[in-house]
Amino acid sequence: MQDTDIHERVLTCRVVAMPENTNAAGDIFGGWLLSQVDLAGSTLAVKISSGRVATVAVNHFQFIKPVLVGDLVSCWAQLEHIGNTSIRIRIEVDAERMRSSHDKERVAEASFTYVALDAQGKPRPVLS
Repeated sequence: MQDTDIHERVLTCRVVAMPENTNAAGDIFGGWLLSQVDLAGSTLAVKISSGRVATVAVNHFQFIKPVLVGDLVSCWAQLEHIGNTSIRIRIEVDAERMRSSHDKERVAEASFTYVALDAQGKPRPVLS
């Protein structure tokens, strides 16, 4: 992730969806995508808080279109809100259809809340 203003939308994760990530229907398993989105959001939360964070809430998660094997999945994160010890991040997920047209489509949108943690794993202020 590049250095940027914390209020900008930034690319925090890119990964190719692989066959081992499929469900019984042959689409990418929703839990796999949820995991990628959590990693993408936490990447920005760690940068903003300058330290360890833990996921405390999935405020919103919407699957818009299926992710297919071979898709290049890109997660874009943006700060929504900073509280005393918490950070809410919005994540938008696009898939580039690598096996066909290379069109990019929005496949999911989410909002996650992370809490900043100190060395003992206790909540700490986000901003010092």
